[in-house]
Amino acid sequence: MCNPSTVERTFSITAPDALVITSEATNINIQCDGTGNNGAIQEWLDNNGYATVSNNCSEVTWTNNYGGASSDCANPIEVTFTATDACGNFTTTTATYAILDTIAPTIEIEAADYTVECDGLGNLTDLQTWLDNNGGASASDDCSSIVWDHDYKGILTPGCGLTGFAIVNFKATDACGNESFTTATFTIEDTTAPVAPAAPADVTAQCVTELPAAIDLTATDNCAGDIVASPVDTTDDSDPCNVIVTRTWTFTDACNNTSSVSQTITVADTTAPVATNDLTDIFVSCSQVPEPPVLVFDDCSSDVTIVNFEEVNTSDGSETDYEIIWNWTVVDTCGNEAQLSQAVFVTNENTITTVSDDRCIDDGIIDLFDYYNGSNTSGTWMSVSNNVILDGSFFDPLTVDLGDYIFSYTAMDNGCSNTTEVTLNINADCIVLAPEPCDRENIVVSTAITPNGDQWNENFEISGVNGCGYAYDIQIFNRWGAIIYKANNYQNNWNGSAHQSSIGGADKVPTGTYYYIINVRNSGFKPLTGYFYVGTK
Repeated sequence: MCNPSTVERTFSITAPDALVITSEATNINIQCDGTGNNGAIQEWLDNNGYATVSNNCSEVTWTNNYGGASSDCANPIEVTFTATDACGNFTTTTATYAILDTIAPTIEIEAADYTVECDGLGNLTDLQTWLDNNGGASASDDCSSIVWDHDYKGILTPGCGLTGFAIVNFKATDACGNESFTTATFTIEDTTAPVAPAAPADVTAQCVTELPAAIDLTATDNCAGDIVASPVDTTDDSDPCNVIVTRTWTFTDACNNTSSVSQTITVADTTAPVATNDLTDIFVSCSQVPEPPVLVFDDCSSDVTIVNFEEVNTSDGSETDYEIIWNWTVVDTCGNEAQLSQAVFVTNENTITTVSDDRCIDDGIIDLFDYYNGSNTSGTWMSVSNNVILDGSFFDPLTVDLGDYIFSYTAMDNGCSNTTEVTLNINADCIVLAPEPCDRENIVVSTAITPNGDQWNENFEISGVNGCGYAYDIQIFNRWGAIIYKANNYQNNWNGSAHQSSIGGADKVPTGTYYYIINVRNSGFKPLTGYFYVGTK
């Protein structure tokens, strides 16, 4: 039998380190709601930052050290969560929360373009007011206040005159640096015309040369300052007796805005024509009698017409002095009439020209005018010796004996009396017609000459039958039938020269077509006639 015995033992029950974080607290980022996001933060705290813990002994109590601070633009707040069991064992887990603001401000009203009229000073007040007002734009933000800014640098893109524009970006920035933009243009324009001064008073004048002197006028402009304009005259001469001149000053600023003023000048012509020629008396010798002047009238005489011209010549064809009176009646478009006159006192002087020639009795009838170098054929040829009977200017050698015969002709020629004495020796030295090649068809006469000094084609020439013993008596006429050159026994030496009284002040005949008559002496041929051209340029 076993005796009972007692054994005493002591047990200590201790809680093991059983608090184990099974899920760490989780960081959270919360989009700002503008009210502190308290609900979201509280939910995160109430859920211990969404951490979990295990324990084998007792319940766990969670606490945290959140002090109510708010996150600033995503700068996180760190929170420590502590889990404690009934025996005082604890463990911790840490996480952060951040209130984020990634949403830019909302532009509620876009910036508006702003156009102002140029004030000539840069419109600085208008510009600054527009900039200070953010171009009229407005914006809102759910999380913070908004600061406005712009990128205007004080420089306008230049336009006409003192105008210009600037494209400005306005920026709305919230507390977290989120930005929104709106763009508008500030414009200085110039649509205002210059302020013109008063025009000079309207006037009336007798002649366009009597118009008042044109002056420059000055206008003022809101954008370009003073503008000086020179006048432009516009003439309405549809009624030449009542010409209207409109003198206009146009003021144009740099932006092509214009204003203008005008003056009306009425030109009423009631004055008779006035010739600018010197019409005083002229004293000349008969060889220097000028042509009547071509009347030239002053600028105030419009479209003057010579309605009558009369030349009174007191010459009686003798060697006495005489005078010439030129009378004109002129009238202008407006019916203003004037009588003009000029007297030419002429000292006469007779010129005697002697001509000698040998003519065969078989040469045929001789026209004494062939020996006359003038243009007045209205006189009468006279036989000075032997009482030869003439048929006007024609002399038939068959009616007289062989010998010398003298004829005289006096006439006014180019203003002077001119006596031509012709001595003809009538002989029987007639030459029988030469056989070919001395026939008429082989005579070559110039068709054109160019007496310009280049030594080519300078003279009027007759050729082709040299050695046939012919002599040439030549006459050359202009297109009006006046003789400009005449020679007996011509030697191919005429180069377009003529007496100045027959062609004016030049020493050469004008360029043109001329007519010749050539009597081929000692040939029995009919005279050669034809046209040729003279080019003196």
